[in-house]
Amino acid sequence: MKIFVLLPRIPWPLEKGDKLRAYNQIKQLARNNEIILCALNDDMKVDKRAAFQAMQPYCASVNFIDLPKIGILFNVFRSYLLGLPIQCGYFYSSKAKKKVHKLIEHHKPDMLFGQLLRVAPYLRKVNIPKTIDYQDVFSMGMKRRAEIAGMFAKPFFEMEYNRLRRYERRVFDEFDVKTIISEPDRANIDHPDRKKILIVPNGVDHDYYKPMDREKKYDIVFTGNMGYAPNVNAVEFLAYEIMPKVWETLPNAKLYIAGAQPDMKVKKTACDNIIVSGWVDDMREAYSQSRIFIAPMRIGTGLQNKLLEAMAMRIPCITTSLANGSLHAVNGKEILVDNSSSELAADIVFLLKRPDKAAEIAEEGFNFVNRVYDWGAATKIMEDAMITVLNKQANKNNSNHGTDRR
Repeated sequence: MKIFVLLPRIPWPLEKGDKLRAYNQIKQLARNNEIILCALNDDMKVDKRAAFQAMQPYCASVNFIDLPKIGILFNVFRSYLLGLPIQCGYFYSSKAKKKVHKLIEHHKPDMLFGQLLRVAPYLRKVNIPKTIDYQDVFSMGMKRRAEIAGMFAKPFFEMEYNRLRRYERRVFDEFDVKTIISEPDRANIDHPDRKKILIVPNGVDHDYYKPMDREKKYDIVFTGNMGYAPNVNAVEFLAYEIMPKVWETLPNAKLYIAGAQPDMKVKKTACDNIIVSGWVDDMREAYSQSRIFIAPMRIGTGLQNKLLEAMAMRIPCITTSLANGSLHAVNGKEILVDNSSSELAADIVFLLKRPDKAAEIAEEGFNFVNRVYDWGAATKIMEDAMITVLNKQANKNNSNHGTDRR
């Protein structure tokens, strides 16, 4: 099967969840299929050479299409006037669309695969079987941000929530295969046939993320792209509400905030006992040098890759019910789950004071993630659905051909 993959971003380096998912799905699909990669690009600082070298082993053709900033501003305004989601307008360009369609015409793929709603406008009307990966429910992310936004930002997030909700429903009917990262996300797609959306979870590269013996420099670690709003919110929750309660009992406890592109709000949390690193060359070092991993997520959607990675490295994990809703780890056995700052602080203190219990949870979490989360098995769910669609089309064409001959 020849698959044309369209991404909203170049999937390298792997500092964002959508890039990580795209990279690993392409890697798995490439085992049995020919991959034609086309990635849009709004970041003129990205190292395209390094990205090309990273993707070339898995792709028959690698193509990057730049989205100039001036064009982005125009298309955002255009989407606002047309009542479309702003982020779909952000990633849309009529010039880029022509280039995408030219590549499709040249390569003649059997299947189109678009990651996220952002690329749907490029593929919707192309008469080739299509797959869309919702990944998570953007509309719910906007709704949660609206709930905590200030007076001036709230109307924008509410508007984007309503537009995304309508667009998620509209896109459903225009693609043959639909995938999403978890059941809670699927339940929030506003469509009567949403059960037809396939659950394709993330996985872990178990050969890469595995236990490492390192000196423990930090007590608690939180990782991720630190320019991403849900992560920024989590850092502020940690620094200003959770850690002060931890310090009441353990005044020397150190928190390590590791991840690329830290927002100014994240940088401001740095102090003697909070280290903000910025870009980390090897995130495994951040995990392995820490006693506990915490993901105190209050907004956002989808499955947290950071939790999978930490558990795969046998680090005891703490999170909220929002994040565990997609993970489905057993609270009290494979992970600790709480929501308030007092409860989360108590969990941290408990694990730091009881290394025996921390080791038990780390081991159970390690076994859980190795048993449940695998990129190969997850991607095969989507690949099988693609093959089914193509087989149905072939049977239909053969039937029509036979009818014509009679």
